[in-house]
Amino acid sequence: MGEQDGLLHDFLIETKEGLDHLDEELLALEASPDDSDLINSIFRRLHTIKGVCGFLELRKLESVTHAGETLLDLLRSNVLTVDDGIITLLLSTCDAIRTIITSIESTKKEGDQSFDALVANLLAAAQTQPGNSHKTELSLDEEFELLLAQRDAEEAAQQGQNVTPAQPEIVELKPSPAPEEVSRQPVVLAETHEAPHAKGGAQETSLRVDVELLDHLMNLAGELVLARNQILQTTKGIDDINFRAITQRLNLVTSELQEGVMKTRMQPINTVWSKFPRVVRDLAIACKKQVRLDMFGKETELDKTLIEAIKDPLTHIVRNSIDHGIELPDQRIEVGKDAEGCITMRASQEGGYVIIEIIDDGAGLNTDKIRDRAVQRGLISHERSQSMSEADVHRLIFAPGFSTADTVTNLSGRGVGMDVVKSSVEKIGGHVDISSRSGEGSVIRLKIPLTLAIIPALLLSCGGQRFAVPQSAITELVRLGTSEKSGALSWIGEYPFYKLRGDLLPLLFLSRQLKVGTSEEAQEDNVIVVIDVDGSRFGVVVDCVHDTEEIVVKPLGRQLGELSTYAGATILGDGQIALILDPVVLGREANIEHQEEIVAQTASKSVTSQSSVAQQFLVVQVTSEVRAAIPLSCVHRLEEFSLSDIESVSSSSVIQYRGSILQLVDVASVLDRDESEWRSGQVVVVGQGESLVGLKVQSILDVAGELSAVKAVRGK
Repeated sequence: MGEQDGLLHDFLIETKEGLDHLDEELLALEASPDDSDLINSIFRRLHTIKGVCGFLELRKLESVTHAGETLLDLLRSNVLTVDDGIITLLLSTCDAIRTIITSIESTKKEGDQSFDALVANLLAAAQTQPGNSHKTELSLDEEFELLLAQRDAEEAAQQGQNVTPAQPEIVELKPSPAPEEVSRQPVVLAETHEAPHAKGGAQETSLRVDVELLDHLMNLAGELVLARNQILQTTKGIDDINFRAITQRLNLVTSELQEGVMKTRMQPINTVWSKFPRVVRDLAIACKKQVRLDMFGKETELDKTLIEAIKDPLTHIVRNSIDHGIELPDQRIEVGKDAEGCITMRASQEGGYVIIEIIDDGAGLNTDKIRDRAVQRGLISHERSQSMSEADVHRLIFAPGFSTADTVTNLSGRGVGMDVVKSSVEKIGGHVDISSRSGEGSVIRLKIPLTLAIIPALLLSCGGQRFAVPQSAITELVRLGTSEKSGALSWIGEYPFYKLRGDLLPLLFLSRQLKVGTSEEAQEDNVIVVIDVDGSRFGVVVDCVHDTEEIVVKPLGRQLGELSTYAGATILGDGQIALILDPVVLGREANIEHQEEIVAQTASKSVTSQSSVAQQFLVVQVTSEVRAAIPLSCVHRLEEFSLSDIESVSSSSVIQYRGSILQLVDVASVLDRDESEWRSGQVVVVGQGESLVGLKVQSILDVAGELSAVKAVRGK
């Protein structure tokens, strides 16, 4: 890349960053039209873009930016005042600059689109705005010379040079027709700031790094994690204390390095959100509505790949909230609301996920209209529609081709949008849900993983092959038991169901679904992996389950790209390969939705009433003689730790767990039993959020819907 090409590349990157800030500042200026600091900042950004255009011979871009700069100069000189028309023109200028920049990126040319009309409108606004009747006539060439002199002064000041800028030749100007002569307004120089060359300044604490390099580092970190897993697998049977200490040190350093590399790819979600104030403004004007946008949690960080992936889904949601949710001002006033509607975007981090909520205070969803339209379009049967809960009816808006709009407009009515949101979010391993109240508004909730590179997963076997399932989709594991003999497993037509605590759970046999193995009959030791994704709950019958493990996700090759059942592959600690199952696609291919309809149509009222058990409990074996029950709502995870990894701190047992320290409580000791009986390493992690405690138990037995004769263990 030549020097000129390198300068152009840097110019394009910095210009795109500057345009994002320009949008924000122009919208802020619209709310605070008298803010001179904002006007000066906007002028400087546009002036910076224009300053490089001449050197790079970008004449079209120079013409647009110069016209915008001319208008801004009159604003900061107080010759003109800010109004909605001027803001709209300046925003259009930003759009024109983006169009030209996009063309330069793809073709190295400024494109064929003409912006003469925009330039004419900008210059006309500079001449005809109220308060400008006494503006002196000044040709564009003379204005340009003045601004060049001004730019030289600014650059000299920024470089720390004590130089008096050369003054342009004074030209006698003809004043505009007026009853009396008015002196020309002086040129106001932009504010100058000393460059941050001091130690610790911003220029010394940040560095621009190519994304390809970060991707390469992430791949290397993933390979290191795989090697770490293989070493830990190999050393399980080695009793050498020194060697185990070395492997534990390697485990710790690898985890910290992996976390550090992942952080280099993390970006604040505001890199996407910063564009939405402009989107909301434009859509509100188009829909003739008044809408305010509030944003919270803009500093929440997400992987760069996921940041790009959620841009379009969030745009669709905001568009729908304005078009379908927020009412017209007159309608809002009639029902006692403020004329101005509000959309709130909120982001927060919970564990390994980012939760994004888009909330509007509009009319909410019309449940009856959604139900009727879904039946009309054949998405569900009439019987199914009558048995669906209000929440299930609301989720129908994510169905492909669904729309409640009566007419097609530029914004809606074609049945695309919310289904795109759902498919896009699921594609990156996320989940989307909606809740709404008539007359009060709606909340759309997105749950997105922090990264797709390394995820916790459950390893299982079926037909002699091993597979991995993302742990976020799993709610519990159930032993299938004696199948048909006990009445737990039943068939309705060709579909199997399992009676789990009074509810009929749709099942799929993984061996049949994937056509692996030879046996298709239910076995005594089969395990049901209960999956809960996309509002559907079903069980996957497998031969056996192994353990949870942090796996490195590797994409499938192009030859296997059409196998949508698999989200990728990973290399296990023993060097073997395991395919990663996509729970959403797995349920879709097994026609789980149809099985849920069967349950709704055939389940008796007695079964329905049994499903409302007051509370469920996890039954555990504390000692050989004592069992206990823990409220299932308090259980966070089930883990099995190596006894050698447990440490003692101030007479308490602790273990390093997911980047923090987890305190272990011996349940046997709490119940006045011998603490030395604990040998299994099995731990029930209880609590909420970051307040977690591990309960040491001998074994985990079952999940019960009622206490019976077991004793409940209640946390303090």
